[in-house]
Amino acid sequence: MNFSTKGTVYTLSSKQKLPISLDEAWKFLSNPKNLKTITPEYMGFNIISGSDKPMFAGQIIQYIVTPVFGIKTNWVTEITHVVDKTYFVDEQRFGPYALWHHKHFITEVPGGVEMEDIIDYKLPFGFLGRWIHPILVKPKLIEIFNHRTKKLNELFGNLN
Repeated sequence: MNFSTKGTVYTLSSKQKLPISLDEAWKFLSNPKNLKTITPEYMGFNIISGSDKPMFAGQIIQYIVTPVFGIKTNWVTEITHVVDKTYFVDEQRFGPYALWHHKHFITEVPGGVEMEDIIDYKLPFGFLGRWIHPILVKPKLIEIFNHRTKKLNELFGNLN
C-alpha cells in the first residue's frame, strides 16, 4: 500500500493478487453488495439503494457508514466508468470527502488475478483536514484496506 500527496490531494494505491479467474474476480468485485463483506463490521456498512442491478456507468449507490466515533455518515457514489472484466471507477457525489475518485483495475496474471486500487481523495476543512489526515484518515484507510486484503485472502486464497 502506498500513499502520496500532490498539493492537498492524497493518493492511496494498493495491489493484491488472488488465485481466482478473471470471471470470478469480476463477478465478486463489481457487485456492490459484496462491499459489506470486505468492510470492517464496526463501520456499520449498509447499502440503502442502488445495488439491485449489475454494475453500470451512471449507477448511483447510497450507503450509510460509521467510520469514526460511532458517527453515522451518508455516502453517495456514482459508478462513472465500467469496462467489463477490466476496471471500474466510483466517485463520491455526497459524503465525508471533498473529493473521492476510486479506480479498480483487475488484470489476469499467472495463476490468477491482480487487483489494483488507486484512490485520489481530498479532505474538507482546509488546514484542519490536512492536520487530521496523518492522525485519523490515513491510519483508518490503511486499517480498512488491510482488513479488505485479509478478508479477500480468507475468501479466495493468496497468490504471491
